[in-house]
Amino acid sequence: MPELPEVETVARDLRPRLVGAEIVGVRSSWARTLRNVDADAFAAAVTGRTIEAVGRRAKLLVIELSGGLGLTIHLKMTGQLFVVDAGVPDDPYVRLVLELAGGRELRFRDIRKFGKVGLYERDPRTGDLLIERGGAGVFAATGPEPLDEAFKLRDFRRRLRARRGRLKPLLLDQSFLAGIGNIYADEALWAARLHPLRPAKSLRPIDEMRLYAAIRQVLSEAIERRGSSIDDYTAPDGDGAMQERLQVYQRTGEPCPRCGRPIRRIVVGGRSTHFCSWCQRLRASERKAVAAVLRTAGQTGRTTSERTQRAAETRRSAARAAMHPAPLPARD
Repeated sequence: MPELPEVETVARDLRPRLVGAEIVGVRSSWARTLRNVDADAFAAAVTGRTIEAVGRRAKLLVIELSGGLGLTIHLKMTGQLFVVDAGVPDDPYVRLVLELAGGRELRFRDIRKFGKVGLYERDPRTGDLLIERGGAGVFAATGPEPLDEAFKLRDFRRRLRARRGRLKPLLLDQSFLAGIGNIYADEALWAARLHPLRPAKSLRPIDEMRLYAAIRQVLSEAIERRGSSIDDYTAPDGDGAMQERLQVYQRTGEPCPRCGRPIRRIVVGGRSTHFCSWCQRLRASERKAVAAVLRTAGQTGRTTSERTQRAAETRRSAARAAMHPAPLPARD
């Protein structure tokens, strides 16, 4: 599922194509794509509005419309967004289309139909998206953005010290930090030399500093490399390359880039978790409480085979071929 770097890449690719465009119509082929409104109400609400901004919050794309409305798009497992010329033939996996003035369309393509598009009002006082008039904000329970310049080490320490539990589940908790998922949690913990089952309360100040720095470094590099195209993720301007730089994620049994010992895999909270048992050691006093989980660790397990990788690459290529992305619009 796309995480912060992937969604940020999509937002950056879409921004020059969409900002200033007027929505002149809507087509919908899968009603459940719309999270909180029916297709007719959605079309009536957005038609005639201008796209004023394209951004990201946590793992959601946010499209701001004129008149105080906003759209959120959660790509989920197979969601893809393309801006195409209106004459491009319809693809059977396109679930929602925003028709734009000038003969272009924003198409939301989603093979597995898990993606969601939400329509919300904005609070005129704060600018926050609201669940409903007078209701709570869409992101009211979402934690801070880890790459925000205002989010300092002291803020991270304060949040970390207020939490219990273990590091991997904590990093996946969107109320703790926004946008981190399975890939970059594993990568950041490896970079910080911290075991995924290490209790958050056990971290020393130097551990906190290393983890804060690792999260920011890993996410920044992933954005620079346009995210990780491991499964169906691709952006309007093409695939990412971060998958070629991942150190532990889906590398079960391969040598640790730091010490050469095999990467191991366990399941934490239903999620595959990859780590080096030497570089990311637990203290002896901490192992007893998680002994049952650690016994499942192995040098083999569910890893992405070359055949699976090729199949995913084929799906991404087919999506791009079907969409024929439109060139950037001319600007005055």
